[in-house]
Amino acid sequence: MNIRALVGELLGTFILVFFGSLGVGTLAVATGGEPSPFVAVLILPFAFGLGLMAAIGVSGPVSGGHFNPAVTLGALLDSRIDWKNALGYVVAQILGALGASLAILLITTRTIVQASVNAPGPLAEAVFDMEVKAFSVEIILTAVFVAVILTVTRKAPDMAILVIPLTLMAIHFVGVLISGASVNPARSLAPAVVTGTYQSLWVYMTAPFLGAILGWAAYRLLNPPDDDEDVEEAAEAWDDEDDLEDSMEARA
Repeated sequence: MNIRALVGELLGTFILVFFGSLGVGTLAVATGGEPSPFVAVLILPFAFGLGLMAAIGVSGPVSGGHFNPAVTLGALLDSRIDWKNALGYVVAQILGALGASLAILLITTRTIVQASVNAPGPLAEAVFDMEVKAFSVEIILTAVFVAVILTVTRKAPDMAILVIPLTLMAIHFVGVLISGASVNPARSLAPAVVTGTYQSLWVYMTAPFLGAILGWAAYRLLNPPDDDEDVEEAAEAWDDEDDLEDSMEARA
């Protein structure tokens, strides 16, 4: 097990959750403590999206930049990581998220940390009906997120630091007022544990994993294993070409 990769996952998840949760604090300050959906849509997508960009910039080259148990599940299903390392990644992600929520508690208030707990939007009268709607949204959004991550990291890894955070921003723009736009069990679990707020937590501990399975299935449907071999051969050919150019330059 790669200890540096585990530390990278812990640190990257800390950065992601810290930026996002501190964005909730900024929202509280900007609205004087009175919730404003409009201001929330202006602040939170950027807090989480740019936080993910910072996390990828710091830890992506070391760990692959999962920072999310649902993403790790997608990588496991695609055989990009084995189950032992996947389990280690998830533990590191949970510890990183808990550390971030505790840090937010230390520098702000319990009310702000509690405000960062994911909750279903008011789309129905009964709590369970709201949870079902949030559950459905989380599955779809996570499926899109995981499919994007699996695709861009395989087809255009140099673009991952832009495409993946922008996708998370888009997810928050469309989903933050409906489900909280978690798509990340570690991000949802941490503030819930720190504040003891467990209502509707089941939604965010189950839906992203189902979404990850669907996202991986969609990725595989569009990118059969033969395509992976073509990508690997192209990468090897590119490396060989670079080695040849380096050799020619050295001889010159």
